[in-house]
Amino acid sequence: MIARRILAADLALLADLDDQIQSAETALGSLLPRSPYATLTSVPGWAVVRVSNYAAALGDPKRWPGPRQIYRASGLSPMQYESAHKRRDGGISREGSVALRRALIDLGIGLWLNEPAAKTYAHGLKDRGKHSGVVACALAHRANRIAYALVRDHATYEAARWA
Repeated sequence: MIARRILAADLALLADLDDQIQSAETALGSLLPRSPYATLTSVPGWAVVRVSNYAAALGDPKRWPGPRQIYRASGLSPMQYESAHKRRDGGISREGSVALRRALIDLGIGLWLNEPAAKTYAHGLKDRGKHSGVVACALAHRANRIAYALVRDHATYEAARWA
């Protein structure tokens, strides 16, 4: 009896949370077309929530001179070590915005799951023995370049251009 009541209360809570999520997605869906990020929803796998997350983490797109600065600000760029005139790249620096880093990785995952060229690229990296974190960073880098170009040019996504 107690378990049924607890389960019923949890189901009611879940239904309420589903309603809240749906209303938040509806609100984001009405705001996004009025923003400079509206064209990003033309990319396969980048729907309202992913694009809104990226837009919120990035802020005003005009303040960024290029995609390199965005990638660097996310903390995904590699640390560099130099000794005896030998330079090597280390792991990701993690210096920067956690929200932006997560948003870029999420855009990369959206590409990985829905875009054939990105799937091929990711499988090629995996076949070369790259770890999943390296693949995620590489796809985030690709997603960052695509997102920056689409917002800058106010263009829609063309798969042939980015293959």
